[in-house]
Amino acid sequence: MKHLKKQRVLVVCIILWCLAGCEQSVPESVRDAGKLVVLTRNAPTTYYIGRDRPMGFEHDLVTAFAASLGVEVEFKMRHTIASVLEAIDRGEAHIAAAGLTRTPQRERTFLFGPDYHMVQQQVVCHRDGPRPRRLRDLPNVEILIIKNSSYEERLKELQDMLPELRWKTTAYWVTEEVLERVWRKQLDCTVADSTIVSINRRYHPELVVAFPITDPQPLAWILRPGSTDLRHALGRWFEEDAQNDLLRTLRDRYFGHVEIFDYVDVRTYHRHIEKRLPEFRPLFEHAAKTHQLPWTLLAAVAYQESHWRPKAKSPTGVRGIMMLTQPTARALGVTNRLDPVQSINAGAKHLSQQFRRVPKKVQNPDRMWFGLAAYNVGMNHLLDAMVLAERLDKNPHVWRDLKTVLPLLAKRKYFETLRYGYARGSEPVRFVRRIRNYREILERQF
Repeated sequence: MKHLKKQRVLVVCIILWCLAGCEQSVPESVRDAGKLVVLTRNAPTTYYIGRDRPMGFEHDLVTAFAASLGVEVEFKMRHTIASVLEAIDRGEAHIAAAGLTRTPQRERTFLFGPDYHMVQQQVVCHRDGPRPRRLRDLPNVEILIIKNSSYEERLKELQDMLPELRWKTTAYWVTEEVLERVWRKQLDCTVADSTIVSINRRYHPELVVAFPITDPQPLAWILRPGSTDLRHALGRWFEEDAQNDLLRTLRDRYFGHVEIFDYVDVRTYHRHIEKRLPEFRPLFEHAAKTHQLPWTLLAAVAYQESHWRPKAKSPTGVRGIMMLTQPTARALGVTNRLDPVQSINAGAKHLSQQFRRVPKKVQNPDRMWFGLAAYNVGMNHLLDAMVLAERLDKNPHVWRDLKTVLPLLAKRKYFETLRYGYARGSEPVRFVRRIRNYREILERQF
């Protein structure tokens, strides 16, 4: 894997060099500071520390913009949306990038950049607790929301229609913490943006969306007062086709796999993490370390394959905790597919082999999704899908495009023209989506 790390570093350097060669005019405030100063929140939809680096939708988008200016980014953390807004109003940073909704009330106070994503405010409750069915039921439940948030602004609008509507606010907790308290039945309901709800339902599966209370609303960065030159620079950057492609990539990377929620599956998974995983976790950790994989990734694959049942068997003859076929097991030296030690080690080795075989033009994190798809459907079919993607004028080296092409391998119109023919191409797409969800849930807990 060392050569992959070197390759990633090289690619990043090339990208930055190219951007520096065509960098746009640097706004005066940014040039004077020598860097782009950004206010954000530590949250899964904005900015967080991954296994080896900072990441998040807002982090990646801001970093790309700074690279286009040829400057570095300094992130300043604030705990709440209110504190972010107060700090940007005082001019403590150039940009506030924290999942901020553009609303009429905020536009009267703040200078916004271009819209870059759409969200919807949703009423969220516990599936076994008080749950309103429609707007007129809202006064019948206890609601807690974030103070000075877009949620509060919307509830004030609804109060004109429902004078009896009441709610409480918190200036201390963040939205994720309020959602957790609803999940623990300490509160009836709250209001949150759809992206935040989608991510957090995987960790708290009993959360349910009662109904939306807004149409889709845009997210946008808020700029330091008087930053008209920065606003113009942002406008030019967001208008470029390359940045539109970047936005699509980031949306898919951070939100594409959480759009579909299966309560029964996620609830069962949490139960198995508690009951079954402890027995096999040391085996996953050892095999993953041997083959230079994240153990949470290996464990997620095993769960998708067998639900961590060492004697699992499918009608097609695959067996064991990693559900190995007989030919694969034989090629990997496995003598007993029902032995979890042999099965997990072989699965780790096989997965590592698939990652190494992914074409070098595919970069992380997409490289991981390509390897997982190959683990599921076979590398030959994956390569066929990449050929087909090129024919259809899609990018064969990004998962966002390839996952739309893979299902076409089951259609005669396409598979008859490909070297390896028919494949159930929808399966690797579902496989990758589930693995990403399972792994992120494990990462959150461990």
